[in-house]
Amino acid sequence: MSTAPLLQCYNKGCGQKFSPDENEANVCQHHPGVPVFHDAYKGWSCCKKRTTDFTEFLHIPGCTKGPHNNVKPPKPETTTPEAKMKNNEEIKVVVQKPLEPMQRPIVDEPRKKLPMTVSQSLKVALEREKAQSNEIEQDVGEVGTAAVKVGTICKNGGCGQPYQDESSNFNSCVHHPGVPVFHEGMKYWSCCQRKTSDFDNFLQQAGCSNGKHLWIKKDFKKTLCRYDWHQTGNFVFISVFAKVACPQLTYVEANQTSVFISIVFGKEENHFQEEIELYGVIDPKQSTVTMLGTKVEVKLRKSEVVSWKQINHKPENNKN
Repeated sequence: MSTAPLLQCYNKGCGQKFSPDENEANVCQHHPGVPVFHDAYKGWSCCKKRTTDFTEFLHIPGCTKGPHNNVKPPKPETTTPEAKMKNNEEIKVVVQKPLEPMQRPIVDEPRKKLPMTVSQSLKVALEREKAQSNEIEQDVGEVGTAAVKVGTICKNGGCGQPYQDESSNFNSCVHHPGVPVFHEGMKYWSCCQRKTSDFDNFLQQAGCSNGKHLWIKKDFKKTLCRYDWHQTGNFVFISVFAKVACPQLTYVEANQTSVFISIVFGKEENHFQEEIELYGVIDPKQSTVTMLGTKVEVKLRKSEVVSWKQINHKPENNKN
């Protein structure tokens, strides 16, 4: 039996530890390609399997076999604009006429997460659901974990710990309670927003919360929710009628002309998402979100005290 210390394999899709004395030609099943994210689908460039679920993407079996690799990939180079200028042999100065100020900011501006307040009514509703879940767990007993296979990876984002036996249920799970966000080349978790452009760095981000392991994941059901809006002189209010929303998995992002709403609700089984290009211009820094027991209310500060005809923006040349 080998006594050599175990090494970490850095092949994508593997992540196992191995003995250098037992590193044979076909022991590592991995992806030699790069991750591909397009139109909400996630997959690898080296194989055809695609999925919309991030956790399922992380567990797509490798399509290639080979030896394990303990060489850690290099960190992406970060070059400042000043360094780039020094490296250029010639610097051409181009003088342009000043552009006229835009009346309406572009819709593709980076969005920022709006601050969120959880109301007392929602806290009471969540405590009631938690108590009911505990009663169900007591009735079921240990049947829930009896079906978990040894080696099953925890489904909580950023954890990656395997199930070994019943004692695994008592180990702390360090994970990301939020959802992965991929926007304008940046990758981050909605719960802590440590943004990076490198996919490997994103996968290696340590969790920001402690909790219980999740061996069997609930599938979110994409759901349509009724929502309406009203306005005052200074604010626009969007109310999404989603009962008992989950604060850890719900977030709202906005820039000056658009808002993106993502709500997980109903015992964390339903998922509502809506992107709205707004009729007018708002100030995201003075906009907030309030989570109530029966709805999620988004309060958007108008940049100008003008009346909005509607919530959605429609260009003047679009007559449809």
